[in-house]
Amino acid sequence: MTDTNSMRWRLTGYVLFCVIILVFPYILNNDYLLNKYARYLIFGVLSAALSFSWGYTGILNLGQAVSFGLGSYAMAMALKLRTIPIQTGAGGLPDFMVWNNVKALPWFWEPFHSYTFAVFAGLGIPMLLAFVLGWFMFRGRITGVFVAIITLAMLVVINLVIVDQQKYTGGFNGITDLSTFKAFGVGFDAYSLSTYYLVAGTLCVVLLGGLAITRTKLGLILQAIRDDENRVRYFGYDVASYQNFAFTLSAGVAGFAGMLYTLVMEFASPTFLSVQLSLSIVIWCAVGGRGSLLGAALGAILVTGVQGNLSESPTFLDTWMLIMGAIFIIVVLFLPNGLISLAEKGVRLLKHKSARETATHPVAGAAIATFDSKRVRES
Repeated sequence: MTDTNSMRWRLTGYVLFCVIILVFPYILNNDYLLNKYARYLIFGVLSAALSFSWGYTGILNLGQAVSFGLGSYAMAMALKLRTIPIQTGAGGLPDFMVWNNVKALPWFWEPFHSYTFAVFAGLGIPMLLAFVLGWFMFRGRITGVFVAIITLAMLVVINLVIVDQQKYTGGFNGITDLSTFKAFGVGFDAYSLSTYYLVAGTLCVVLLGGLAITRTKLGLILQAIRDDENRVRYFGYDVASYQNFAFTLSAGVAGFAGMLYTLVMEFASPTFLSVQLSLSIVIWCAVGGRGSLLGAALGAILVTGVQGNLSESPTFLDTWMLIMGAIFIIVVLFLPNGLISLAEKGVRLLKHKSARETATHPVAGAAIATFDSKRVRES
């Protein structure tokens, strides 16, 4: 299969997936399930973000939940300052600050009176943190498992800070009782169609935009760095800058996913910055296929969907974790490139079958070729 044909099939798959999730609400017509599936799509955005840094650049970030959690808290802080007065203290002071005898709103909370600042903070803080950390790691030529350990350690430290500073962050309880996000005259209630389309639209932009980047010279260099960074360095490219770009962009997408998750869940929690979530993201990406943005997103949607249905079923209440573990082991053993490799094999089989049929019927093949050449001359 030529590279052009491969790209055509891949783009068709991406567009088809986007069409399906965009028309899905008209088939479903259930607000509760719409909210539930919006959560799964957000996990798809988060997994695709990791795929960009891990699958395309070779950077395994075990602290991906840091960006997700910081984005979630940025949006929650803005919504908390707009909640109804009965859930706040004097002057709109958040209730958990009142319980901890905080007398005035801290200075770093003040800018979150602006939605614009909150959105920029949800994107900018994770990206700034990733850029600074990446600058030290990649300039020091730290790679492989050491990057994974450093990012995991960063996750643990930030999680402890969030939990410890209870009077400013809500501690273990997180930030709850939030108002509804409103922008351009539209209210994004957790169970509304507008929120679902905001999430689905974001996933479509991330997938199609990410696919476009991977086809550029920049994307090809990132993939070359994944395969052999020393060779890329030998050709004169600044490998550290390219690695930091992928690492930082992935963090920004994860931060935006965190903001969306706050809109859908209506709270922010330190569990959004947990080691368990961060490792789950890696599993979603591996199951779907880390070498494909669509595969990683599908992996997140399928795994979390199956996990949600099993955990809510009385039959599998005590065994769903064993079932999920078995599924993960089977996929890793027999499909090392993830579930998306099944689709790729199917496409190759179809192309091979078509070519074989043409070779088996040379007269028909010659007739088709003559017809095509005649049509070209006439045009």
